[in-house]
Amino acid sequence: MYRDSARGAHANRAFLRRAVAYLAQAGVDQFLDIGSGLPTVGNIHTLAQAMNPLARVVYVDNDPVAVRYSRQLLDREKTPHTVAIEADLRDPATILGHPTTRRLLDLRRPAGLLLVAVLHFVLDDDEARHAVRAFREALAPGSYLVLSHGTLDGLPADVIARFEAIYHRSSAPTIARSRAQIAALFGGLDIVEPGIVPTPLWHPDATRDPLADQPVRAGILAGVGRKP
Repeated sequence: MYRDSARGAHANRAFLRRAVAYLAQAGVDQFLDIGSGLPTVGNIHTLAQAMNPLARVVYVDNDPVAVRYSRQLLDREKTPHTVAIEADLRDPATILGHPTTRRLLDLRRPAGLLLVAVLHFVLDDDEARHAVRAFREALAPGSYLVLSHGTLDGLPADVIARFEAIYHRSSAPTIARSRAQIAALFGGLDIVEPGIVPTPLWHPDATRDPLADQPVRAGILAGVGRKP
């Protein structure tokens, strides 16, 4: 179980890197990464700015420790055009209206909104839908939503039982949603091929994903939508 969880997290991070590269190649040069977490290998600003040194990134997290470490990393790197703010996904108005967001991002132009492995921490379905809808509506045409979300769809019964036992004891409870529920979060967007799929199957590259042969076991569905 732990092995699948670790490999699933790896597959999710690999999906994020591929999606950011896809957006950068499509000309997106500004990113709003909500639920960014602790800094890790292959940070968004590193990937985006390798393709476009002028790319701008706003990291958002509601964990003050994650935000503090992100700021320390950015200070050490003397990274331009990149900031971290503390705010909650469930409060889109604060994130979108934050002075730092408004200073760094011009949401009248296409942007990339990253909601990667974060919405399953929003247990209330209405709250999750409201938040995503508010962000979608704030995006300019030509913007993209990059989203991944935990799911139990397709997993064997014994794996589901172990997942549920672990998460019921967790200090940070999550909720698994079905493919239909996840697809609904892309309302009004044009879904990029290959659609909403297990993370290892979204635009796989030459780097072998640890769950390439058993993609469903990643336990996470992912997709990218473009605002027409």
